[in-house]
Amino acid sequence: MQQRAENTRQAVLMGAAVSFEKFGYGTASLSTILAHAGVTKGAMYFHFSSKEELAHAVIDAQHHMAMDGLRAIIDDVPVALDALILASQEMARQLVVEPIARGGMRLTLEIGSIRGPVQRPYLDWIESIRVLAERAAREGDLIEGVDVDALARFVVGAFTGVQTLSDVLYGRSDLYARLTEMWRLLLPAIAAPHALDRVRALADGEPRKGTEPVT
Repeated sequence: MQQRAENTRQAVLMGAAVSFEKFGYGTASLSTILAHAGVTKGAMYFHFSSKEELAHAVIDAQHHMAMDGLRAIIDDVPVALDALILASQEMARQLVVEPIARGGMRLTLEIGSIRGPVQRPYLDWIESIRVLAERAAREGDLIEGVDVDALARFVVGAFTGVQTLSDVLYGRSDLYARLTEMWRLLLPAIAAPHALDRVRALADGEPRKGTEPVT
């Protein structure tokens, strides 16, 4: 019974993410959410009391997905500057192929304009990038004097702008290329000379299999 309830909850979250990503918070209706989820209204209300609660649950699910991806990369990649680049590529991958990520990202912007700023995802990402940047400085991969706090804010802000523009213009089909451009412009300003060729190659790397844009 517990597994069935969890499966239903996940189905509702997925249906909501698809609906919110497609229609936006204001236009998405409970009927469209139910249609995408394939569950009854009673099943949905067992887990979520309102559309707003469901929207925040999608935002939370997207944030957990992003943080889990970041932690997996940090655990797997010992060099901090490499991990920072790969973390941005993982976020891009999620936004291209994961409905939860796409729905959550749209909601983070739209709910913020309606109900007030949704700050936690951005603050957590800034702090995570700052920690990686501090490590990269200690490892000698950053140019001496780089302001790691400013770098963390800039990377998160730049990625947010890049993915938003990619979404508006091309439905994120060009997101990997635009992310590569972002790093090509930024890395010469922050990477130590001995590390520059290595991290440029990493930023230019092909996306992993299974990261084709969803249309």
